[in-house]
Amino acid sequence: MRIGIAQINPTVGDLRGNFDRILGAYQRLADAGAELVLAPELATTGYPPQDLVFKSRFVPQNLETVERLHQCLGAVPLLVGYVDRNEGHGRPFFNAAALLEHGQPIRKSFKTLLPTYDVFDEDRYFEPGTGGEVFTIAGRQVGVTICEDIWTQDYLPRPLYETELIAGLVGKGAELIVNLSASPFSVRKLGTRREMIAASARTHRCPIVYCNVVGGNDQLVFDGGSIAFNRTGELIAQLPSFQTAEAVVETDSTSAIPLPPPDLMAELHGALSLGVRDYLAKCKFKSAVLGLSGGIDSAVVAALAVDSLGAENVVGVSMPSPYSSRGSIDDALALARNLGIRCLEIPIGDAFAAFKAQFKEVFAGLPEDTTEENMQARLRGMTLMALSNKFGHLLLTTGNKSELAVGYCTLYGDMAGGLAVISDVPKTMVYRLAHWMNREREIIPAATIKKPPSAELKPGQVDQDSLPPYDVLDQILQLYVEENQSAREIMARGFEEKTVRWIQRRVDLNEYKRAQAAPGIKVTSRAFGVGRRMPIAQRYSDLADFAGADRSGGL
Repeated sequence: MRIGIAQINPTVGDLRGNFDRILGAYQRLADAGAELVLAPELATTGYPPQDLVFKSRFVPQNLETVERLHQCLGAVPLLVGYVDRNEGHGRPFFNAAALLEHGQPIRKSFKTLLPTYDVFDEDRYFEPGTGGEVFTIAGRQVGVTICEDIWTQDYLPRPLYETELIAGLVGKGAELIVNLSASPFSVRKLGTRREMIAASARTHRCPIVYCNVVGGNDQLVFDGGSIAFNRTGELIAQLPSFQTAEAVVETDSTSAIPLPPPDLMAELHGALSLGVRDYLAKCKFKSAVLGLSGGIDSAVVAALAVDSLGAENVVGVSMPSPYSSRGSIDDALALARNLGIRCLEIPIGDAFAAFKAQFKEVFAGLPEDTTEENMQARLRGMTLMALSNKFGHLLLTTGNKSELAVGYCTLYGDMAGGLAVISDVPKTMVYRLAHWMNREREIIPAATIKKPPSAELKPGQVDQDSLPPYDVLDQILQLYVEENQSAREIMARGFEEKTVRWIQRRVDLNEYKRAQAAPGIKVTSRAFGVGRRMPIAQRYSDLADFAGADRSGGL
């Protein structure tokens, strides 16, 4: 069967625009010889629509979109994801797929397996279906699944469901399986997904065509990467990742194509670039501004911004203080030249001196400490926000996951902004990404990569004055934040008790900072933000002798 895959980029809530995207792709694929066209999960609304579904007109207008699509079709059927109403008991809606055929009543299939882990909250809105439908289309029996319906126990975070949908659909006579998906990106997930679908096709001796959405929606990035496997589990189609694409696939093909080797940094770069591009476009920003410190984090964010938006739409700002080294200023200017972006130089020394002078009597006799360090960060944040307000730029924050985890960042200072581009990228991975960016020519100055990282908020400061070495910090954070291991379990792996306890305490103390952070782009298996919900006012510790420790912390 010739199946058209419409790997589109919907915008959440843009019902009219999504209609145009679906119909345009449908018409091109029908003209290219498809016998059935697939559009992704919730293509009419964008994914995830969240509480938009509770607005009184949203779901009815989404249903009107489906009806309009139905009226516009030619001879080729369209299978499209949308939100349907549940007129019976349970949650108010279904996560649904509509089979639209010219001159025929709409046939429907409802998503059965509703994820409620990580970033997913589908049980809040949707009533589960009862196992999917098998439709006769162009003389073939086609089993319909929606996203999670195709995921098998071996590839889920734990045993979650008693039902294996593909086996049930094959038992009902399905000759091939199609999947409408909105599967968000995380590092290494693309390979896992391909491996899982290939295994299912081999196991059930049944072709599988997987149509995934592409695009950034708030904190989530959807990578596309739609694929098809024949009945022996051979890859017969692979659409590109991180861009819209269309293809017609012959499901009986025996012309296998090789699985591409994974390139994790290329995937990470693609996800972050798409996340920045779509966040600005879908929020109607045309340009971005960010601080350039001469450090690795701001350099990587600037390079991502240029890749996403074009050099003409990115403004860098160097804001030296009395403690900024000449080398860091030169590195920021060199980066701007390499990227071809405008770089403003706005020193904060005079403003810092004036600000400190206001507190001369109040702080008399007290030594300078993090108070004065944070003043500098907040002056920089205020400077960048002034430029954002005056010129309509979106301010990009440049902090990484390692810093955000332990609170090595300043509220209303370096945390100020509209999008935290690398807040889910650990520091060691930031360095790997910088080296990848420099694979063909020097974009990130060599001195930026080589020098010890420093906030430069006091004389001679380096990060390792306050933090464990980043290679140790990131390993422990991986275990504690992403794998939910206890401090004792982490120490059993050979990490020093003092270091583990310090990191655990800092992560737990700084929930209040992360609650006020700009939204960040999720790229790991567990990001701060929508996928990790921890109370701020709480006193739990998995170390009994540590449970009563002081929980005070600076802003």
